[in-house]
Amino acid sequence: MKKIALTGIKPTGILHIGNYFGAIKPALELARDYDARYFIADYHALNTMKDPEEMASCIREVAAGWLAAGLDPEKVIFYRQSSIPEVFELTSMLMAFTSKGLMNRAHAYKAAVQENAERGDDPDAGVNMGLFTYPVLMAADIILFDSDVVPVGKDQVQHIEMAQDIAQAVNFNYKKEVLKVPRAAVQDEVAVVPGLDGRKMSKSYGNVIPLFAPEKELRKLVMRIVTNSQGVDEPKDPDASQIYQLYKLFAPAEEQAALAARYRAGGMGWGEAKEELFRAANRTLGPLRERFEAIMTDREKLDAVLEQGAEKARPIAAATVRRFRKAAGIDRK
Repeated sequence: MKKIALTGIKPTGILHIGNYFGAIKPALELARDYDARYFIADYHALNTMKDPEEMASCIREVAAGWLAAGLDPEKVIFYRQSSIPEVFELTSMLMAFTSKGLMNRAHAYKAAVQENAERGDDPDAGVNMGLFTYPVLMAADIILFDSDVVPVGKDQVQHIEMAQDIAQAVNFNYKKEVLKVPRAAVQDEVAVVPGLDGRKMSKSYGNVIPLFAPEKELRKLVMRIVTNSQGVDEPKDPDASQIYQLYKLFAPAEEQAALAARYRAGGMGWGEAKEELFRAANRTLGPLRERFEAIMTDREKLDAVLEQGAEKARPIAAATVRRFRKAAGIDRK
């Protein structure tokens, strides 16, 4: 029997190539060897996204993005978090086994408190309970489906450690394994994708290249990538260039080696290097863009895919909740 992998993505904006190479592509590769359950984390998004039209649009766009990237809903259970009521029942039960001190240590909450302190505001200014308790909801997302592994980057390991702590607290109390304790599958091989300004590609930095940008927009964005002042004739270090780091994501090894040699030999300006990046990126992203646009034209079909995924997910979720309720003495059947 295959082990179970689970991951979710918040629909808080357009997908960009950092999302694709840092999360979507590795998750789809993981699904070849695992029984995969992947979901749209729309209730997590509610902490920051309050506009209903924007929320509905982002949910569909993120779902269509995963499908366009190659997710097969016949092989992966693919659903909306909000379609699984057991997520919230389990969250309530887990709250009873989660200390406030654990929540105080969550990275997102600590960052919000620090930002408030730097501005001289009340420590909890702007902090809603969704943000404060999001690690419990995340633990419920993971534990509900008996997940063995959750693929994460190094900066997200705390999320899984908290889920482990909460599940272990439940199991310790009832003196048996009521809940499966998950582990993090740390993706060391996933490179940090640089943005237009050289920092990590992130919507919060405004330095992203949208995954499904039209060809003209894609080229315009590539041409905006920040470079140094080296002239055309000067040799350049490919490993120090974010243009080359992005190129490596799209080009096969032999093309990478050939472009690296041109960097080191001199005679190639940054404009030409950007053109090479655009050609390689468009070659990969063009087919994804076409599939995405086709999927988005049939919203009823897209919604049906998510609902069918929820129908597969609900019996699994219900079994976990029944197990917990029985252990807690709430159900005696």
